[in-house]
Amino acid sequence: MGAHNFSRDEYYNLDMVGDELKRLKGPILITGHTGFKGSWLSLLLNHLGIEHFGYSLEAEDDSLYKRANLERLSKGAVGDIRDLENFSRVIKDVKPSVVIHLAAQPLVLRSYQEPLDTFQTNCMGSANILGAAFDTASVQIVLAITTDKVYRNENYGRRFIESDPLEGKDPYSASKVAAEAVCASWQHISNILGGPKVIVARAGNVIGGGDFAKDRLLPDVIRAVLNDESIVIRKPKATRPWQHVLDPINGYLQYIEAALQRDKFPHALNFGPGEKSISVSEIVDLAEVYYKGKLKVKFRTDSVPKEDNSLNLDSTLAYSFLGWQPKLDPRESIMWTLDWWDRVNKKKMVPLEVSKENLRNFFGLR
Repeated sequence: MGAHNFSRDEYYNLDMVGDELKRLKGPILITGHTGFKGSWLSLLLNHLGIEHFGYSLEAEDDSLYKRANLERLSKGAVGDIRDLENFSRVIKDVKPSVVIHLAAQPLVLRSYQEPLDTFQTNCMGSANILGAAFDTASVQIVLAITTDKVYRNENYGRRFIESDPLEGKDPYSASKVAAEAVCASWQHISNILGGPKVIVARAGNVIGGGDFAKDRLLPDVIRAVLNDESIVIRKPKATRPWQHVLDPINGYLQYIEAALQRDKFPHALNFGPGEKSISVSEIVDLAEVYYKGKLKVKFRTDSVPKEDNSLNLDSTLAYSFLGWQPKLDPRESIMWTLDWWDRVNKKKMVPLEVSKENLRNFFGLR
């Protein structure tokens, strides 16, 4: 259970997100809107009828953004968050009320090959976003998305709470810890000099239809089945807080709405699955059953870059303050993901329509 300083009458509860966001004077600006999580966030905001605008690099050809033709649903501008001049021009033109900062170099293994690019994007890119947001009078809140990997991890398997110490070992994790320090500095600026509220969300390993990034477990499973190849498993016993992408992004919007309405709010929240993390091998087993023996598996025997053996998040504070809790458990999240790909690849269904059906089912589960 996570310690916090909020009395019972200061708890905030939302059964349905969106009403407060619809009353904003300006749109929500999403950095990284062409990425996996950004695409699902754009879909959710579109589903809720909330105005939004994106700022991102060009979408990759095999991305959900391209597959679902999301450029037809979302306005946006192409740009790099390391380009402060360009982003400053865009944010002043858009005049957003809220900035959700998702843009990042998100891959641990890639960060070993490109450490400087990872730090420049994740650390200085975050500083650029916050600096430009504080220079834009319309902005009320900046929500920065970091990761479960910011915590000092001794691989004991315990659930991390928001007050635990932060420490990054690999370049990706370290760059996200640096981004957290950037956010803390601008939180201090806001307290001393005024300006937008700055809040931070730490989520687990998100999965869902449309993610095709290299060196991620389920996208690698999908590729292996599509190409009739073997998937190479690095660390079968490693555990991660796997969760469907709709769970944390739904939490992000609840968090923003609460911060808009409250003077006192947590400056960081965890959004993770409700149960203990499951292992890589358990996910592979589920996929082998789903594909009825068509998934071929190999295990990597040579040395691999350092990755933690266990990760677990405690989301007690998000539940206490927001009433948020995940609607899908990790196994349901895996089945939703595999089913999305099966319907798109095997049944030739339209990716946008499958994604919209996921949204309808997600909000109809209660």
